[in-house]
Amino acid sequence: MMVSSQRVLVVDDSLTIRNFVSATLEDAGFEVTTARSGFEALKILQTPSTMFHLVVTDVNMPDINGLELVRYVRNSAVHKATPLIIISTDGRERDRDRGMHLGASAYLVKPFPSETLVEMAKKVMEPGANVAPHMVAQVKKH
Repeated sequence: MMVSSQRVLVVDDSLTIRNFVSATLEDAGFEVTTARSGFEALKILQTPSTMFHLVVTDVNMPDINGLELVRYVRNSAVHKATPLIIISTDGRERDRDRGMHLGASAYLVKPFPSETLVEMAKKVMEPGANVAPHMVAQVKKH
């Protein structure tokens, strides 16, 4: 899969995680935009000419959390089909199920290897990939 033209929005309030995820995806050839909060992500997503092929979001953020962001994307006419990967330190089944039910394409539990993130990003962005809530692609802590 050619990724050079694939645009990804990375949303995380942790600078360390934001830098790790961004660098990982950029090294794999993705074009990355970052947001420090759910609110900043909403502003970026509401820009008329801004389209993303993937959104990677943390759950626990101080203003608008990642689950609210997933809900917004799934209810947006413009971004409805955009794949979403939730990344979180919380790997409880209840939390994963909630994220997937809201419309996430995948749920990764931190920490995760960079290769897993790239593999997951490519998988959920494949043409014809199902971004419905029942597509569960989870990685557990090692």
